[in-house]
Amino acid sequence: MENKINEAIKKALEMAPERKFVESIEMAFTIKDVDLKNPSNRIEENVRLPHGRGKEISIAIFAGGEMATKAKEAGLVVIDPSQIEDLGGNRQKARKLAKRHDFFLSEVPHMATIGRYLGIVLGPRGKMPRPVPPNVDPGMIASGLQSTAIIRSRDRVTFHTIVGSRTQSEENITANAIEMWKRVTSKLERGVGNIRSLYIKTSMGPSIKVEVEGG
Repeated sequence: MENKINEAIKKALEMAPERKFVESIEMAFTIKDVDLKNPSNRIEENVRLPHGRGKEISIAIFAGGEMATKAKEAGLVVIDPSQIEDLGGNRQKARKLAKRHDFFLSEVPHMATIGRYLGIVLGPRGKMPRPVPPNVDPGMIASGLQSTAIIRSRDRVTFHTIVGSRTQSEENITANAIEMWKRVTSKLERGVGNIRSLYIKTSMGPSIKVEVEGG
């Protein structure tokens, strides 16, 4: 599979015209013979990419006081917890917030309030905050997330995720994609046998099909 994934990445990079922004490299799975109505069969994984995502991501934290100070020093976007209720009452503003940031963190005491007011917006997008316990440096958690990609099927047979960016070498993107491939197939009852198709593309480029062995 490694050679086939590598060939698809090479072709996707060659066929995608240059853009004025750094495109991500995406991997799209379509699975078969899996009952996704049963939540236990759904794919939801946080995958640490061995060579990172290839570009900086935005991480926000709901925090005040000392935690907010540490977060600002680490380059995180700090959201005052007093804004949670107001954001919950303005769905459009909440959606913009969810779109603006790749990950959210929160001090533990605010988690229930976030769930109550923002869960309906953040939950379906897989962006509910990760709790940051007292005395834990939010910058350390954020550092790990910089190289993390989330893959979620929800109740859909086709789903996709990021495995790198055009700033990275073909070899590094391939290593990231293989890590993602291994994680997804390891979560399926029949492994590769549950994969109907696999495609690789840049953000705005054409989709390149990967021939799946045993799929």
